Amino acid sequence: MGTITLNVEDTVEEKFRKVTALRFGKKKGSLGKAASIAFIQWSDRHTKGSESRMLELLEKGFKMGKLRFKSRDELHER
Repeated sequence: MGTITLNVEDTVEEKFRKVTALRFGKKKGSLGKAASIAFIQWSDRHTKGSESRMLELLEKGFKMGKLRFKSRDELHER
């Protein structure tokens, strides 16, 4: 389990604490639980768009210019 220290505006903190207390109560760990859910939802929302864009690029293909290689070994020379 990781520890994250954040600085947010007072109004954001107050609202988050109120909503968390309504949903999970004021018991120990409720803020962490709510923050974890918020982080996961935010990450999922922003990752899904990136994944679909990457898949779209893969399906479209890449133009690599006029690169020509005589053999596979030439491509992997060190």
